[in-house]
Amino acid sequence: MNSQQKLSALAAFAFASVCFSASTYAQQNAPLKKMSFFVSSVGSGDGANLGGLAGADKICQSLAQAAGAGKRTWHAYLSASASGGKAAVNARDRIGRGPWYNAKGVLIARNVDQLHEDNNINKQTALTEKGEIVNGRGDKPNTHDILTGSDALGMAFPGSQDTTCGNWTKNGEGSAQVGHHDRLGISDKPHMKSWNNAHPSRGCSPEGLRSSGGSGLLYCFTVK
Repeated sequence: MNSQQKLSALAAFAFASVCFSASTYAQQNAPLKKMSFFVSSVGSGDGANLGGLAGADKICQSLAQAAGAGKRTWHAYLSASASGGKAAVNARDRIGRGPWYNAKGVLIARNVDQLHEDNNINKQTALTEKGEIVNGRGDKPNTHDILTGSDALGMAFPGSQDTTCGNWTKNGEGSAQVGHHDRLGISDKPHMKSWNNAHPSRGCSPEGLRSSGGSGLLYCFTVK
């Protein structure tokens, strides 16, 4: 083999290597491009004070951006109570139409109705934006309490009872409704297995959320 042939062979090998690497990268990141649902890997750092719904959405958007999935619009699955002349906001109305997939490309729900009737949310599928499993009951620390402020249908609670930590602005006294991403609780009662409507938190502070098994984490969904 002469020098020209060797150079041609090396060039062909280099080109093939680049193509293989690009193909492998595309295959490895295909699920991420499809990701439209995740549990936030972190909360606000200030308990249930998320800066309102807008602040919560910003958390989801920022985490998605850092994971390479920020080109789409992300919202937090949170309800807000009627207050100050403003109507209540339902979590189910904030998250688009679906379908939603996790960071591994696994289907979570095809649409809003399936999400609230027969979804595929559990410890193995409710992954973070990084594709990591979130600690559940039995893990240390347990962080399976996910903030929702919602009933089982994804609706805001009626009345004056605070179920949203002051519409996500409190970091002290108060309470927020949470769900269990791992579908496990202290009993086998149906509500303890609810992904979005398991029980109220014991407060709005970081300590209050931790005391019942939470860390101020959120469900994040793509709107479009």
